[in-house]
Amino acid sequence: MMNKRAAGALLLLVLTVLVLSACGYEKRIQHSDYDYGSRKTGDPKMLGPKLFGSTTGNPKQHDNTHFEYSNTLSNKVTQLNGVGTAIVMLTDKNAYVGIALDWTAVGTKSTGRTNEQKNGARGVYNSDTGSKRWDNRQVVTPYNSYFTVNDHNQLSEELKQTIARRIRENAPKVQEVHISANMDFVNQLNEYAKQAWMNRPLAPWTEDFNHLVKHQFAGGQVMPSQILEYERIRAKNRKGISVIPAE
Repeated sequence: MMNKRAAGALLLLVLTVLVLSACGYEKRIQHSDYDYGSRKTGDPKMLGPKLFGSTTGNPKQHDNTHFEYSNTLSNKVTQLNGVGTAIVMLTDKNAYVGIALDWTAVGTKSTGRTNEQKNGARGVYNSDTGSKRWDNRQVVTPYNSYFTVNDHNQLSEELKQTIARRIRENAPKVQEVHISANMDFVNQLNEYAKQAWMNRPLAPWTEDFNHLVKHQFAGGQVMPSQILEYERIRAKNRKGISVIPAE
């Protein structure tokens, strides 16, 4: 039979292996994109300089001269766990990232839970009215949708750092990376992306785009014109109907 000393040594060995395995598992999770909420000193996701937000100190950083939709970067960010979909716009200075969240990672919000959307019964779109109809124009809505966060400051810094690192790895000339999961911001970026998909120039929207990003990230007071409204007018005009834009 095993004596007490040998049994004690074996137990110590087993406990050591279990502790090391647990530590190894925790370390792998911290390195992965499944957890953006550990917020521990020395977290591997946060090592190195801050890669997102206002990093240059230039007050005119959002005065972009042009912008374009990046399909490659949009796909790269969408591949991250925690991100349901992403739309990335590149300018002469910056990258602007609109994201919607899903449940494939934890800790994507810095505080509280993501609860802006009402995801109700199957077969029902609007859980308030019971309607089954959705016009399929917006990428995120208040009902049965990916999740949004109104204030970009409420997104996990680990999530934003992870996204910004992926952007900079693939677009090293980018000066700043700005990230938001605001519903209006994401839907407006989606409208710009639609213009690009239809091979329409984005140059006419540059001023509006700058209004959008300043409103979202720099306290700007001017909201951009809504492409959806212009599309409605264009469709009516093709039918020979005069339409006055809604205020």
